[in-house]
Amino acid sequence: MNQVSSAKAITAANAEGRAALVGYLPVGYPNVPGSMKALRTLCGEDVDGPGVDLVEIGLPYSDPLMDGPVIQRAGTRALERGVRTRDVFAAVEAVRSVGKPALVMTYWNLVDRYGVAAFARDLANAGGSGLVTPDLIPDEADDWLAAAEANGLDRVFLVSPSSTAERIASTTRACRGWVYATSVMGVTGTRSASSSAAPELVARVRALAPELPIGVGLGVSNGDQAAEVGAFADAVIVGSAFVKALLAADDAGNPTDLTALRGVVADLAAGVRRR
Repeated sequence: MNQVSSAKAITAANAEGRAALVGYLPVGYPNVPGSMKALRTLCGEDVDGPGVDLVEIGLPYSDPLMDGPVIQRAGTRALERGVRTRDVFAAVEAVRSVGKPALVMTYWNLVDRYGVAAFARDLANAGGSGLVTPDLIPDEADDWLAAAEANGLDRVFLVSPSSTAERIASTTRACRGWVYATSVMGVTGTRSASSSAAPELVARVRALAPELPIGVGLGVSNGDQAAEVGAFADAVIVGSAFVKALLAADDAGNPTDLTALRGVVADLAAGVRRR
């Protein structure tokens, strides 16, 4: 499949006068086929609304230190139910088949074990836009930078409220596509209020990298928060709120029921479109 830059989805949304909505779901949950359906739902299939603009596909990992309890539960179940690293490429193809760009978000050890050059090749062949690498810093990313360049893949690194100006500058220089601004310190998860540190962090990043789109994540859980964050960020990143909807259906004994997921997708998509 043809690749598309993840930044294009963000800049297209910004051209409409709004932030882009970036949605995360792990491959393999509630099982591998079910995750393909859930990802297409995230993109707007059978949803009363347009769906997300860009998808992050998570790769479940056995030691997910940066994941909150919601994503950890889903990832653990996915591993127990047989997900494999190679399944992420089929997930990318599922997202691309409905016309949305797809990034993979992964702990670096999984890529390293697969083989950096091979992973980049297979991701590009599946139509993937690139990688979000939360535990990889540019200083230690020479192999990935080279493989991404060779395969035309986006490189999305993270900055946080604790990042120094020097760290922000070096990180944004290494990015291709956009930069992921974590709006709170700590693990991922939905929160009742968005972070007060986020606007300041975004302003610091803009001052140092004015041309690079900025996505803000970690904590957005509803349309009101999406509207709030979308007022100052180029993209609003949501993960746990979507995963929580799938967990609720699974816990209720009906893992194929995507009703709750559709509702969350519609709410958040409407949120980023509020003026």
